[in-house]
Amino acid sequence: MAKLAALARLDGVAQAELVAKGEVSAEELLDACVERMAALNPLLNAAPVLDFERARTRPAAPGPFSGVPFLIKDVTPYPGLRWSLGSRLFAGNITDQATPYSERLDEAGLVTVGKSATSEFGMLGSTETLLDGITHNPWELSTSAAGSSGGAAAAVAAGLVPLAHASDGGGSVRIPASVCGLFGFKPSRGRCVSANLGESDFGALVSEHCVSRSVRDSALLLSLTEDRDAGLPPVGYVREPLSRRLRIGTWTRTMTDEEPEPAVRRAYDEAVALCLALGHDVEPISPPVVDGATLGEAFFLFGGAAVAGAVQMVEHLRGKPVAPNELEPFSQALTEVFRRGGSNALTEARRVFADSVERYLSAVREYDAVLTPTLAVVPWRIGHLSPVLPREALMRRMATAVGYTPIQNIVGCPAMSVPLHVSDDGLPIGTHFAAAPGAEALLLGLAYQLEAARPWHDRWAPYSYPRLFDA
Repeated sequence: MAKLAALARLDGVAQAELVAKGEVSAEELLDACVERMAALNPLLNAAPVLDFERARTRPAAPGPFSGVPFLIKDVTPYPGLRWSLGSRLFAGNITDQATPYSERLDEAGLVTVGKSATSEFGMLGSTETLLDGITHNPWELSTSAAGSSGGAAAAVAAGLVPLAHASDGGGSVRIPASVCGLFGFKPSRGRCVSANLGESDFGALVSEHCVSRSVRDSALLLSLTEDRDAGLPPVGYVREPLSRRLRIGTWTRTMTDEEPEPAVRRAYDEAVALCLALGHDVEPISPPVVDGATLGEAFFLFGGAAVAGAVQMVEHLRGKPVAPNELEPFSQALTEVFRRGGSNALTEARRVFADSVERYLSAVREYDAVLTPTLAVVPWRIGHLSPVLPREALMRRMATAVGYTPIQNIVGCPAMSVPLHVSDDGLPIGTHFAAAPGAEALLLGLAYQLEAARPWHDRWAPYSYPRLFDA
């Protein structure tokens, strides 16, 4: 157990280095992952699909992450594994489809052992689906691991894998990272090669990347998956802390004009003080003037259009309607709102997005980065964002909680949640930073600075393998 716990404490770069030196074999890393999953996955429900035998038959490529166990979020296809999008509608869907993104992961040497849990179609900020059940937060089992990348975050926070694929359409990397005490980085729009999500307004919001325990794991994976033909300046592998002073703009009010809870405000104040201590200029500014309620309706109209498209495809293939119980109530409600609105509603939603982009960029143009809380509230209890709740209640609750992160997806800029704080109740609270489109290197350099100043690598959740099984 002691050796297994020691391996669980290592990030992906360190595990791969052991393999490269011949001190540990890729098979031993996989065996250790099997043991960790057997011990904690039944409790946490982070990975509903595991296929270790398949992983053993595919030798790891000799890449920078060679031999490192990995999970793919179940909204994204990976050859030979279920591709359900967290929905009963696709529960039996096994794909042989490789994508440019999955091929890059394989070339990196990562060993994909299964799929991580997600909310249905990645729409909700909590991972508790009618298909796979509840994913629990390793910091407090009655608390949500958030979403939609909740399974990935729970698995990494528990030490089951050192890093895991995650995707972000409105905060779905950064929000679970915040509540699970991890580093969560969202790249710029178009930065990474395609994960084959299809062409849609909602798909255009989504960035592929990961949740991790270390900045270097995230930085290395980004260098291995970036699309060098995307028209953005290449990032490469950012390895060092920032060496210059930044001008950072900061605010606390959400897009719906609410202030964060007191515990979140304390975490934010500490983050501001830390940035000042590191030599950065931090200036309070007025947040972008956007209509948060209208923006939220536009966002979920695009989501409803995406779900409606999936339903239409299934109905065409089957030759009969999709049954109401094949979709969660929230997804069903989104499709109904979209169908009532029609094409004119989509046109208006695009106008709302374009106006919001202009207002955001105007507000932050003079700054290298912006700083806010990641979430306005402390981690919430399971059920607070359940997909069986009425659409209006869920929209209202998400608007209150998730008031900082969606705008970066709409603008297409990079952003990150950094695990700088733990509340008096022992729950993680992330701090959010964003920069201009294409400025990933700047954010990663800042992240290295913050990681060195307030190390979090040895801060483990109570229900993690190192905490429970370290002899």
